[in-house]
Amino acid sequence: MTEPHGPSPDYVQSLARGLAVIRVFDAQHPRRTLSDVAKSTDLTRATARRFLLTLVELGYVRSDGSLFWLTPKVLELGYSYLSSLSLPDVAGPHLEALAAQIHESSSVSILDGDDVVYVARVPVSRIMTVAITIGTRFPAFATSMGRVLLAGLPSDQLDDYLSRVRLTPLTGRTITDASALRDELIEVSAQGYCLVDQELEEGLRSIAAPIRDSAGAVVAAANVSTQAARHSADAVREHLLPALLHAAASIETDMYRVHSQSTDHRGNLHA
Repeated sequence: MTEPHGPSPDYVQSLARGLAVIRVFDAQHPRRTLSDVAKSTDLTRATARRFLLTLVELGYVRSDGSLFWLTPKVLELGYSYLSSLSLPDVAGPHLEALAAQIHESSSVSILDGDDVVYVARVPVSRIMTVAITIGTRFPAFATSMGRVLLAGLPSDQLDDYLSRVRLTPLTGRTITDASALRDELIEVSAQGYCLVDQELEEGLRSIAAPIRDSAGAVVAAANVSTQAARHSADAVREHLLPALLHAAASIETDMYRVHSQSTDHRGNLHA
C-alpha cells in the first residue's frame, strides 16, 4: 500500500490503512481471505488480521473463519454523500415525473439497520397520519420499500435480521410471524416488486420496486403510496406498478451513468 507523498503531521496512518482494507472488497471480490487482504493492501498478515478483526468487532465486516466480507453497515460510511447528493439528486426528477403521471406520492428509501430511511420524496397529498419527510424512518418489515430491500439481502444477513427483529403489529393486517415474512420476501424477490396492503397504517396501500447497482445488488427502493379507498390492490398492480417499474429502471440507468462518469473522472485525475 502506497502512502501519500510527504503526509502532513496530522495524517493518521492507521485510519488510512483501515480504509484501505475496506476498499479491497468490491463486486469482483466480495469475499477475501486474510492473505488476499494482506497482499492487496501491502500489509503484513498480522496487521491485516488486526484491522479485519477490528472491523468485525465494529460490525463492518463478517467472517466465517476463513473468508471475510463486508456488511451493510459500511453503507453508513457513505450515507451522508448518498443522502445529500447522488441518489436523491438522480431520483428526484424521476419521482416528480412519476407523481405527475399517476397523481400519487412517490419516494425512494435505503435500508439503515432494521429501518427504511427516506432519502427522496415527492408528495402529492397527505395520506398518512405521520408526516413523511427526508430522513423519516419506518420499520422495514411493515413497508413495501423495506421488504424490497430485505428481499435483496444475502441469505445470511436476512437470517440475522429475522432472528432479531421484533415484528410488532402496527395494524390488524401486519405480518408478525417470521416464517410468514420470510415466505413473503421470497415472493417479493421472485416477482420483482412488493405490495403492502394496510400493514403500516390502516387505509394505506403502497407498492415498491428495487433499485439496483451495476452489479445487480439492491441498494435502494422506490415506491408509490395511495389511499386504499382510491385504488384496490388489483388496481395498484395494474395501473401504478408499470409506471413505478419504469421510474425505478430509469433511476438505475442514471445512477449507473453518474457512477461511470465519476469513475472516469477519478481515472483521469490519476492518469
